[in-house]
Amino acid sequence: MNTDSTSSINSSTTDNPPADKGQATLVLGGTGRIGRRVAERLKARDVNVRIGSRHNDPPFDWEDSSTWAGAFTGVSAAYLMYYPEVEWPGAAKAIGTVAQLAVDAGVQRLVLLSARGQDEAVRCEEAVTRLPVEWTIVAPSSFNQNFDEGVFLDPIREGVLALPFGDNADPFIDVEDIADVVTAALTEPGHVGERYELTGPRLLTFAEAVAEIGKQSGRELEYRPITTQEFADAVAAEGAPREFADTLSPLLAEFFDGRNSYLTNDVERALGRKPRDFADWVEEVARTGVWNAKPATV
Repeated sequence: MNTDSTSSINSSTTDNPPADKGQATLVLGGTGRIGRRVAERLKARDVNVRIGSRHNDPPFDWEDSSTWAGAFTGVSAAYLMYYPEVEWPGAAKAIGTVAQLAVDAGVQRLVLLSARGQDEAVRCEEAVTRLPVEWTIVAPSSFNQNFDEGVFLDPIREGVLALPFGDNADPFIDVEDIADVVTAALTEPGHVGERYELTGPRLLTFAEAVAEIGKQSGRELEYRPITTQEFADAVAAEGAPREFADTLSPLLAEFFDGRNSYLTNDVERALGRKPRDFADWVEEVARTGVWNAKPATV
């Protein structure tokens, strides 16, 4: 990934917490897996939090550009995440527009949720880092929570996780670690101009990850590699639009094609501690029984 654009910051920026003048910190996707955890942490620090969602007042909806500017009124810092993903075609254009609107509204600090090894994600980063604003880039590996809160949950409950990822390894990371880094970047000095590529402490293949979940939950589980076309067909069969399925499948396969099969120490660099191990996370989640429940039905 080209990180040249993250090597320096505008000389007019400083590395201090955003001024507290009763202004808000905006958390886009504030009800999602990372956003809600960030919002909880900010509230625990007595930060004035504004959730960026289509149902909030003022609203923010990625599919309605008329809502973008108003969401930044009275905001001093913001966490930016793009829906559906920063890898999605056209994400950089939308991120660039929103980031510029934030700067125009007087926002002092932006923390962008990016991704590892994806061209469109790099363009999203560049759209933020070229602006005269304090910025931090957070680019995590695949979330542990995909297995218990996300798209992998029902297949795990059914006993077979079939994905177009082959046998490549990934350094799965706990979303709690990501939220801690984002919160620090929004509220503390020392993170401006940094690009944090967040990984867990070790590499695992999906087969190894599924086996760990099976061991801790007392179930026989299988990971089954499939083709991108088979995956797209399965997503479409579950009711997703065909265009969405055909775009999603190759993007996911690219993310897990081996280009991101390496570790970093950026969680420790940002927080002064090591990230949580996948096995420790699985042991805790297994006690809830979430993987032993029946699959959700429509």
